[in-house]
Amino acid sequence: MIELKVPELAESISEGTVLQWLVNIGDKVNKGEGVVELETDKVNLEVGAEFTGVLTKVLKEPGDTVEVGEVIAILEENETAAAATTVSTEVPERKAEETSTQPTIQATSELPKAERPIASPAARKLARELGIDLQQVGSSDPLGRIRPHDVKAHTQAPAKTDEPKMEKAVPSTASAQVQSEFEKPVERVKMSRRRQTIAKRLVEVQHTAAMLTTFNEVDMSAVMNLRKKRKDAFFEKHEVRLGFMSFFTKAVVAALKQYPLLNAEIQDDEVLVKKFYDIGIAVAAPGGLVVPVVRDANQKSFAEIEGEISDLGKKARDNELTLKELQGGTFTITNGGVFGSLMSTPILNSPQVGILGMHKIQTRPIAIDEERMENRPMMYIALSYDHRIVDGKEAVSFLATVKELLEDPETLLLEG
Repeated sequence: MIELKVPELAESISEGTVLQWLVNIGDKVNKGEGVVELETDKVNLEVGAEFTGVLTKVLKEPGDTVEVGEVIAILEENETAAAATTVSTEVPERKAEETSTQPTIQATSELPKAERPIASPAARKLARELGIDLQQVGSSDPLGRIRPHDVKAHTQAPAKTDEPKMEKAVPSTASAQVQSEFEKPVERVKMSRRRQTIAKRLVEVQHTAAMLTTFNEVDMSAVMNLRKKRKDAFFEKHEVRLGFMSFFTKAVVAALKQYPLLNAEIQDDEVLVKKFYDIGIAVAAPGGLVVPVVRDANQKSFAEIEGEISDLGKKARDNELTLKELQGGTFTITNGGVFGSLMSTPILNSPQVGILGMHKIQTRPIAIDEERMENRPMMYIALSYDHRIVDGKEAVSFLATVKELLEDPETLLLEG
């Protein structure tokens, strides 16, 4: 008998939620193969089998909370165990007559193990939500693994008229309309673990930090002209597009070097000033906001920063970020402008003490001097900071430095 236990997740994560079982009762599981997908506060991850065996018993259902080290399934080393496979959700100490009435978990697929497609957890989840049979989805991966973009591509392909129409599967987190204290119909949906964590941490920041926001505006003409002039050659050389984020990341790093308290955190009665620059880039992922980190941004070129941000953004959207890619970070940049936000007050990403908010670029009339007005592409920028260690003078000067560097972007090359 082989016990499948919840592995160590991360230093700050002690529990997770069962999202879905990746194999069926009676399936043979090879060593290292994913058996169950868990949702944690930060990422989803697969738990693999440490030995080859047959899944014979499931102790936790999707939606159940599990702790590190807890046994969640049983595998038998002998393949013949599949013939006597049972499915149970009972607590082991219960009496046989009590557990005989417990509901069983039905297998989600009748396909033999060898015929089941290989797919990432995110792809399985998306296919389940869209009611798509993964057997019908082609893979663009050289190894044949189906990923979310393959599932999306399948939905855009012409439907085959000779196949029966599949009924759309209902996600496990969805709920039917219910009648509650309201006189009209409402829908009650359980918050995901990640959304619960986001809510908890945002409220904690409001209660523990003396948060204040200062604003400025940037004339984006120089950056936009430089991008227009260099974007084709940049892409041809580096195979990555020159966006705005590399300019802002470079400007932030340069400003942090001048105002190091914004690259610090408070630990008890001490201020920990960090001498490295790991910049978090906020990404709106399907499961909620995540902040993957660009490590040592001060040592990276524009192309390296753009490439890493692009890769991290894709991983976030496909739910494939690792815990390592989300941990740490000394300062955060968030861009509400991509959604049309003209101005906002970003909330700190604790324990960091500074976050820069980018916003929509909007053409506005700007006074050039006492007699001339010109239409310029302008962006409001906002810096939220922890007033416990960062004074207003330092915060305003930091934001003014970012503005000056962006309005003269060639100096970013000299600033390094």
